Amino acid sequence: MRIVVTGSAGHLGEALVRVLRDEGLDVVGLDLHDSTYTTVVGSITDCDFVRRCVEGADGIVHAAALHKPNVGSHGRRAFVDTNVAGTLHLLEAAVEVGVGRFVFTSTTSAFGRALTPAPGVPAAWITEDVTPVARNIYGATKTAAEELCELVHRDHGLPCLVLRTSRFFRETDDRDEGRAAYDDLNLKVNELLHRRVDLEDVVSAHRLALQRAPAIGFGRYIVSSTTPFTRDDLPDLRADAPAVVRRLFPDYEAVYADRGWSMFPSIERVYVNARARSELGWTPRYDFRHALGRLQAGEAPWSPVAAAMGAMGDDAASTGPYTTC
Repeated sequence: MRIVVTGSAGHLGEALVRVLRDEGLDVVGLDLHDSTYTTVVGSITDCDFVRRCVEGADGIVHAAALHKPNVGSHGRRAFVDTNVAGTLHLLEAAVEVGVGRFVFTSTTSAFGRALTPAPGVPAAWITEDVTPVARNIYGATKTAAEELCELVHRDHGLPCLVLRTSRFFRETDDRDEGRAAYDDLNLKVNELLHRRVDLEDVVSAHRLALQRAPAIGFGRYIVSSTTPFTRDDLPDLRADAPAVVRRLFPDYEAVYADRGWSMFPSIERVYVNARARSELGWTPRYDFRHALGRLQAGEAPWSPVAAAMGAMGDDAASTGPYTTC
C-alpha cells in the first residue's frame, strides 16, 4: 500500500512516516521543508504538484497545516491558502486519481470558544457533537477544511475521516500563565486527564483511520487520552479539581509531592474520545494512570515514539507552514 503523508518534516508527520514505513508500507513524505523523512519538497498550494504527488497512492494522511503558533507570524490569507485551499487540492487530486482513503488531521482547537464555559457553570463535556465557535483563523480554517472533507465525501464517495487531535507536542506550553505556575512535565501530566494525548496514541489512531475509512465513509473523531471523568464530575471539576482527582487516584498526591508538583485547581473542559474508541477500535495506552505508574517507577511517562521524537526545537521546520504539533 502506498501512502502519501503531508507535513513529513513536522512532529506528527515524521512520526507517521517512521511508523508506517516500519510496518512495511510504501510512504511518500511531502513537505515544504526538506527533511530525513521528506520524499518530495513542495507546496500543497500548488495543485499541479499535488496531483503529481498523489498519483498511484492508495491513501493520504493530510497532517500539513499552518497551525496555532503561526497565528502571530502569518496572515489570514496564508492560513486560507494552506489550510483550506491546500486541503481542497489534495481532496480533488485524490478523487481524480482514485485514491481509496483520506485521513485529515484536524485539532480540538477547532471547537474554539465552545471550549470555555461561562463563569460559575460546570466544566464543558466536549464530544464531536459540540458546535465549533471559531476563536482564531487557525480554528476557522481547520473547521472549513473539515467541511470540505465531508463535502467531497458526499459528492464523490471518497472515504474521509477527520481526527481532531488534542495536545501532543512536547514543546514548552504556549501560555504564559501555565509556564509560570507549573513545571513543564507537571503541566503535561495534568493535561492527560482531560486535554492531552501521547504521540504514539495519535499515530495509532491515524493508522486505524486508514484501515477503517473505506468501511466508515465519513466521520469526525476526538483523539485525546481517555479521561477518567464522567459527566457527574463536571461541577466539581470546575470548583475543586484536586478533590476529584484525589477520589479517583488516591496515590497521585504522594507521587506529586515527591516532585513538588500540583494539580490544576480547576478544569474547564474534558475531551471525550468514546466515539474514536468505539468506531475506530482505538485503544489509547498512555493515559494519566499510565503516567503515574511510570513516575512511581522513576521513569518518563512518554511512549517510545514520543521519546524518540522529543521536542521539535527551534529549527526551521518547527515553524514552517507544513508542520503540525
